[in-house]
Amino acid sequence: MMLWFVFALMTAAAIFAVLWPLGRGNRTQEDGGEAAVYRDQLTEVERDVSSGLINPPEAAAARVEISRRLLAATDNQREPPLATNVRLRRVAAVIALLGLPAVAVALYYPLGSPDLPDFPLAQRSRTPDGTQSLDNLVAQVERHLADNPTDGRGWSVIAPVFARLGRLDDAVRAFRNSITYSGESADRRADLGEALVALAGGVVTAEAKAEFERALALSAEDVKANYFLGLAAEQDGHSAEAASIWRSMLEKAPANAPWRQLVQSALVRVGGSPAPALSDDAVAAAKDMSETDRGAMIRSMVDRLATRLKQNGDDVEGWLRLVRAYMVMGDADKAKTASSDARQAVAKDPQRLQQLNDGLKNLGVDG
Repeated sequence: MMLWFVFALMTAAAIFAVLWPLGRGNRTQEDGGEAAVYRDQLTEVERDVSSGLINPPEAAAARVEISRRLLAATDNQREPPLATNVRLRRVAAVIALLGLPAVAVALYYPLGSPDLPDFPLAQRSRTPDGTQSLDNLVAQVERHLADNPTDGRGWSVIAPVFARLGRLDDAVRAFRNSITYSGESADRRADLGEALVALAGGVVTAEAKAEFERALALSAEDVKANYFLGLAAEQDGHSAEAASIWRSMLEKAPANAPWRQLVQSALVRVGGSPAPALSDDAVAAAKDMSETDRGAMIRSMVDRLATRLKQNGDDVEGWLRLVRAYMVMGDADKAKTASSDARQAVAKDPQRLQQLNDGLKNLGVDG
């Protein structure tokens, strides 16, 4: 209530400051100052005639002109329009002082909410804006899903967030609900399988494997499902099957696939070569060549690979292919040189260096 009173005083003070000058009249005109001046001039003319400063004809002309001006001023003073303007300004000031607040209050009460209580901080934290923490946002979605448990889109949104926060039980439940209420898809099945693997500490359980197989039934090229089925084969002791799955993925993958590094590392781990030194098309073309031409073609391709690796040394798979190619060609010195160059190229990346060393050990190249 005190705040309302302060606001009212501030409003009144502002209105008075603006309208007070408008309510003041022109005292000079109200006092008839102009007519008094002309009367003084007539008196001065009479004194000048008595003193002999002006002759009578000039005095008569001056009296006529001053009298004319005096009459005009006297007529204006009888009904001054300015007095009317002053009254109008005073009326306008009163209307502004009383009318504007009255109109504002009359509009606010039907349109505003003067009786609305304070907005608690707990509710303010639920206001959707860009400054909220992830925990607050998750809590909002959870409250929404508690009221709308069949919202498949909501479960799809919150499931990966649960997984990222380490709430794996909730992630599995959310992925299941996403499938139940939004329908089955390869991505949803593979995501559920991945969550089950994470919940089992990295082990591809029978339940998780079943989800990956369902994903492949919906999309044979699903990357996540293929990778984890290869991992399942590795964990079951079937390294050759795992290598076959992962090698097939690499052969079909684009060169810039973001998951290539992961699959290459897995393939090296089970003792498989990341990729053949020559593509299938090159191998087919080489069958019809003479031994000399075939050797020249292979050396040309190996040289191009070595040149490319000098420009971009981050390609661990390429280094392993180069070392393997030199070994196949019987050039052990070049194989050792290439392995040394490869270690220098990836020395600042521990993950790539470990992958390279594992691959070189599988190829039989000593560090």
